[in-house]
Amino acid sequence: MAEINFDHFLAVDIRVGTVIKAEPFPEARKPAIKLWIDFGSEIGEKKSSAQITDFYNVEKLKGKQVMGVVNFPPRQIGPFMSEVLVLGFMDKSGSVILAVPDKPAPDGSSLC
Repeated sequence: MAEINFDHFLAVDIRVGTVIKAEPFPEARKPAIKLWIDFGSEIGEKKSSAQITDFYNVEKLKGKQVMGVVNFPPRQIGPFMSEVLVLGFMDKSGSVILAVPDKPAPDGSSLC
């Protein structure tokens, strides 16, 4: 990876939000789940398509806090407009493990 300076890092707006709704996304090319995430009063509710089906299901995601990049442009994923990049890490098999705070944080809080 190329080295970046601190200003580049500051340009990425990473916030915490709470999943308020989750639905299967069978139309996606790769298995995914549609998420509606509350990022607090400043940002509001945003949608995301997340390829997290190996470890997560729609029933367990509601109420879960996740981290996401909120200042990328929206991206059309099939019939769904994804507005946020939900963050995670790949395990050895390529399955995504969500990046989450280890204690509750106010929705909309910035990564610092």
